[in-house]
Amino acid sequence: MSRQDLRGKVVAVTGGARGIGLEIAKALTEQGAQVSIGDIDEKLAQHAARPLGAHAVKLDVRDRESFAAFLDATRKALGPIDVLVNNAGIMPMGAFLDEPPELSAAQVDINFWGVIHGMQLALPEMLERGSGHIVNIASLAGRFGIPGAVVYTGTKFAVVGMTEAADAEYRGRGVSFTAVMPSKVRTELASGTDEAGKGIPAVGPEDVAAAVVEALKRPQLFVAVPFFLKPAAAVFQLAPEWLVRLGRRAIGDNRILSKLDRGGRRDYERRLDALARPAAAKPAAKRKVRS
Repeated sequence: MSRQDLRGKVVAVTGGARGIGLEIAKALTEQGAQVSIGDIDEKLAQHAARPLGAHAVKLDVRDRESFAAFLDATRKALGPIDVLVNNAGIMPMGAFLDEPPELSAAQVDINFWGVIHGMQLALPEMLERGSGHIVNIASLAGRFGIPGAVVYTGTKFAVVGMTEAADAEYRGRGVSFTAVMPSKVRTELASGTDEAGKGIPAVGPEDVAAAVVEALKRPQLFVAVPFFLKPAAAVFQLAPEWLVRLGRRAIGDNRILSKLDRGGRRDYERRLDALARPAAAKPAAKRKVRS
């Protein structure tokens, strides 16, 4: 397959004002793409977009109408959307039974429903045109269950599975799908995990951005970051249960429950609490299934 040229492509990036999303926006503008940043923090999105010459729109991925408005504003400013990068996500950590219900709901709404909204809203125009690419930023937690991040893991398994299913459903229609699965990424989401994450390969957000660029240039369904963990994920799926459990105990896969530095995560957890409050007040019944 020939490599795709990204110059002039219109790319919408959710959660693009910081972390992985911002690095993706930077990398794509460097490739000549026209980028639209959507983020719940509108001021931060505008600040991030300005030096990149990118477009910025307030976006709450939990709200289908907000997502539709983000895509409409992107089309109006830049033109038809060629690529959607569903990047927005949150990652609380701690014991499953200690997690407040509203925080669990926020993860499902942002990490999973946000991806559903984006795909259902962006896909129709891509199918009609016969071209386009949807990139979902998942996690290797979408292949390996992580003690201490049970709900987060569940949402990422869902995103990986949904990406694979959509790729099969729309095969031959001209639209590509990619699930990017990073290991531990050195961003605010992983704050306080220096001890808890020992032994887990760590990458920078710029490494994830580079993987996204490569996947857009040469489409592929699954991308692991770092790349050498992709076969490891496949082996993990095929290994007998007793061997997997033995390996998990050997590496101490439950260190999040005993070694997490809550002080180092204080600022991030405050942001999570602020996000969880409106999520709890927004009933699921208000979600619209169709655009």
